[in-house]
Amino acid sequence: MAALAYTGGKREINYYFSVRSAKVLALGAVLLLTACHAASRRYRGGDTCEYLLSSGRFLGEKVWQPHSCMMHKYKNSEAKNCLVDKHVVFIGDSRIRQLFYSFIKLINPQVKEEGNKHGNIPFEDKSASIKVDFLWYPEVNGSMRQRIKSWTESSVAKPHIIVAGAATWSIKIHNGSNEALAQYKINITSIAPLLEKLAKTSDVYWVLQDPVYEDMLSESRKMITNEKIDAYNEAAVHILNSSSRNSKAKVKVFSVSKLIAQETIMKSTDGLHLPESSRDTNAMILMNVYCNKIMKPIDGSCCQPQPPLTLIQKLAFCFFTLSIIGYLIISLIHRNNYRKSRSCTDLESGEEKKPAISTPNVSTLQMLLHSFCKLGLIMTYFYLCDRANLFMKENKFYTHSSFFIPIVYVLVLGVFYTENTKETKVLNREQTDEWKGWMQLVILIYHISGASTFLPVYMHIRVLVAAYLFQTGYGHFSYFWIKGDFGVYRVCQVLFRLNFLVVVLCIVMDRPYQFYYFVPLVTVWFMIIYATLAIWPQIVQKKANGNCLWHFGLLLKLICLLTCIYFLSYSQGAFEKIFSFWPLSKCFELNGNVYEWWFRWKLDRYVVFHGMLFAFIYLALQKRQMISEGKGDPLFSNRVSNVLLFISIVSFLAYSIWASSCKNKTECNELHPSVSVVQILAFILIRNIPGYVRSVYSSFFAWFGKISLELFICQYHIWLAADTKGILVLIPGYPMFNVLVSTFIFVCVAHEISQITNDLAQIVVPKDNSTLLKRLLCVAGFFSGLHLFSAMQDQSRH
Repeated sequence: MAALAYTGGKREINYYFSVRSAKVLALGAVLLLTACHAASRRYRGGDTCEYLLSSGRFLGEKVWQPHSCMMHKYKNSEAKNCLVDKHVVFIGDSRIRQLFYSFIKLINPQVKEEGNKHGNIPFEDKSASIKVDFLWYPEVNGSMRQRIKSWTESSVAKPHIIVAGAATWSIKIHNGSNEALAQYKINITSIAPLLEKLAKTSDVYWVLQDPVYEDMLSESRKMITNEKIDAYNEAAVHILNSSSRNSKAKVKVFSVSKLIAQETIMKSTDGLHLPESSRDTNAMILMNVYCNKIMKPIDGSCCQPQPPLTLIQKLAFCFFTLSIIGYLIISLIHRNNYRKSRSCTDLESGEEKKPAISTPNVSTLQMLLHSFCKLGLIMTYFYLCDRANLFMKENKFYTHSSFFIPIVYVLVLGVFYTENTKETKVLNREQTDEWKGWMQLVILIYHISGASTFLPVYMHIRVLVAAYLFQTGYGHFSYFWIKGDFGVYRVCQVLFRLNFLVVVLCIVMDRPYQFYYFVPLVTVWFMIIYATLAIWPQIVQKKANGNCLWHFGLLLKLICLLTCIYFLSYSQGAFEKIFSFWPLSKCFELNGNVYEWWFRWKLDRYVVFHGMLFAFIYLALQKRQMISEGKGDPLFSNRVSNVLLFISIVSFLAYSIWASSCKNKTECNELHPSVSVVQILAFILIRNIPGYVRSVYSSFFAWFGKISLELFICQYHIWLAADTKGILVLIPGYPMFNVLVSTFIFVCVAHEISQITNDLAQIVVPKDNSTLLKRLLCVAGFFSGLHLFSAMQDQSRH
């Protein structure tokens, strides 16, 4: 009864909620969210600098998350490059002095907080010609006004950045009197026009006063209350905003410090001054406000303008637009022809004639345009998510619960959808799809949770990536060994399915091919497998069955391959020379060199070879009937199966213990290529030795496994954000609901792209060799044109 209820429940879910209905719901959600965000941007403004300066929240204890955008963590070298030949001035009281020190430590971490606390403090970095000064003006009075006025004179060099603020000193000296507040209003009113004038040529920031922790204040500061601070802040905001409301040269109010202080002031040593971590956060916010528009960091979306469309992007937009128009026209023509054919009746018999069947050329064209039409709409969504400033983005923040709890949920769902396999062979199609599926889901959770900062999780994810490449070696070797099909059609089909989406994204998202590193990796390894087996003498199973010596010939080929891999892994110069030749350099360079490609290739250099070798041994054992693959039967005899199962479990756990004890990522990465195969083989044996385990699979995981490549690539832009550095925010303020909605849309898009790729593969890669040759010439022409336009783009940029 339980089994019947379980099966009936799944059928009912599938009946009422099909993939098609899910995609329609996802489309509706995208349109609604796009309209809402567009309206919000129109009426509330889309300036992320305003959000960075005024709102946000803490992720954990020390990580500050601005509202709607991502904050970049600047290194010393980046700060210097941004501020080269710049003059920065901090003017105000002791709180501004603290901010000054935190700011210059971003340029030079060795700076110590020493010198006259109630005096001016200079700082200069001669290597980058950066000058940062702190000017001691604890009150907003005539002296401060005179100093600011001096910068407005034409003969004086104006600072590029001015950070000002003061109030607590006035409250303390005048014992919190109302007269002091009235004088503060008068003084700031006189300073406001001068600050506005400076704001025309410089970046001017007025720092609002942070709250205090009244219980910790000394007796001499007891009059500094949060009520008084709020009154001073309200006066400053009212005067500065009212005087510059209709002016483009606006003094930026730095109010975010108040929010940070509200969460951290209780950690203050004196109740007045912020703890060091909070000051550092304020300094980093200042650096982001000024430098993001100059340095344009990928993971710093705050204050960055939307990048202009490139020539190639404009051409892609025109192409997709024409495809949509063409599809609509052809659809209308076909619909009219269909209606006319239905209205025509046979006068003699009085029966309706059957509709005229369209010619293959027309139907192929319609299918082609329909695919490009859908792809164009999907690419628009990609662009809006990760290139336009329409949707919000947030930084990642790792906690153990954010990684492990979703893992448990996913595993429970996978078990719920367990079914019997159609075949019980080792690594059958259903099992490999299941394997790809659960691995991909774990990798997705790893990426969105930011778990790369936790080394044990990172090392286990490295094994999952290696397992994908292991399957590449196993699957392609098995195909060529059994089928003996080394034709161009097979190669083109595989290359098209692997690379189509990435090529489109390179065009639409203006990213290099190597940016989507996994696809170049599996593409190159496929070509290496093909070359290894296709080069004379071509040794396949049929030939080897006739003469066992051919097995030794194949092993010799594999040894040669292993030797080449070993040589290239320890000869970075030779590797870089090979891939620095044109046109390979255009595919494998990232940031002007191929180091990233060498690092990615080297990290899993042996695992594809291990996959090929495993396939060879397994197929040889299978051919000689040395393993039992019947339903419910153990793979070997009971005794051998139990021994191998025990060794596999111990090996699996031993690797996990080693990976969990890793202390240094570099050292562990050095060992990873040689030892990752231990856990992969252990998993395969655990999964396949017991007959009852080999006879079932999770259809839930297998479904995701069929679109694993699309999921891996699409996550870059429509699930994560800022090229995987952050998280896409479709529904702000509700993190869990946002992840659910964005995940639902993301999965539907990946599934649709998988179908589009399969449809286009049938059209673009025909089986007829002469037609295929013409298509290849067209593809060569397309990439030549793409290279020409890319060169023109690069020339215009420089």
